[in-house]
Amino acid sequence: MVQAGVGFLVRAQQSDGMIQEKDKRDNHGATMTALALMALASVGHQPADRTTEGGVMRKAVTYLLRPEGQTVGGYFGQRDGSRMYGHGIMTLSLTELMGMGGDKAQDAMIRERAQRGVNLILASQRVRKHDARFIGGWRYSPDAGDSDLSVTVWQLLALRSAKNAGLSVPKEAIDAAVGYLRRSYFSGRDAQGRLTNPKSAFSYVPGQPPQYAMAAAGMLAMQVCGLHDAPEVQGAAEWLRSTPPAWDAAWFFYGTYYYAQASHKRGGEMARKVRDRVSDLLAQHQTPDGSWQGVDGSEGSQGRVYCTAMALLSLSVRHHYLPIYQE
Repeated sequence: MVQAGVGFLVRAQQSDGMIQEKDKRDNHGATMTALALMALASVGHQPADRTTEGGVMRKAVTYLLRPEGQTVGGYFGQRDGSRMYGHGIMTLSLTELMGMGGDKAQDAMIRERAQRGVNLILASQRVRKHDARFIGGWRYSPDAGDSDLSVTVWQLLALRSAKNAGLSVPKEAIDAAVGYLRRSYFSGRDAQGRLTNPKSAFSYVPGQPPQYAMAAAGMLAMQVCGLHDAPEVQGAAEWLRSTPPAWDAAWFFYGTYYYAQASHKRGGEMARKVRDRVSDLLAQHQTPDGSWQGVDGSEGSQGRVYCTAMALLSLSVRHHYLPIYQE
């Protein structure tokens, strides 16, 4: 499955280095290239490799680093229309690839562009919010006055990855983001701050009921921040046991990426069951050309590069080649 998926991504690269289907060039091409790069790295390929896959990755990194791809202020999400969602993904991709560039010059450029991306994430987090519930999070524009969990998790993963790689990330930014994660957990709290409904999960915005994709995303984000035994992580794990993924679920690939990674970190019986379930589901639906295609309204229009990259990231948990997922 992995080899066939990698083959599809290799064939999807265009002449300028973008990894995206030709008829979807305008569908967040830089963000899809970043996801494809992470997917290839997650199964053991590197830009420095003198292989077909390594050559594709070097060319893709060059595409991400092109001067017009990032504004003077460090924003990646403007040109390809992906806004802060894509900015977090592109910044994370570069921080994960630090030290893996095709040569020293590319490595230096990766570091410089990644730090600029991190600086914009930090500045965006400090924007005054309309409501105290949103403090510490992010939304679709750098100057947004509210937050949601989906955008926030990508920024938080980028910050954690950057900090692990030695870039400048203040501890207070991570702490503030964790505070937003806790407020996104669907449960009241008693006078001591303890959850009154422990077996629950994370919501898209504070106060909404939990859903599969957000439950998994919040769980992994807490774990990446070192909070493996937090009550929110334990509660989300229990909630997910009774809400397993279904092929036609909304945001199946997005949620399953987080679900696979978070379950692997949880370990034990949950990790084994989730690995088997995810592998079985993806095996049933891989197409003859090695790609995957979303079927529901939320992902059906995103294209095969997006779905294939997320599928490979879901299948790669046993390797832990990407630094962000290492203990």
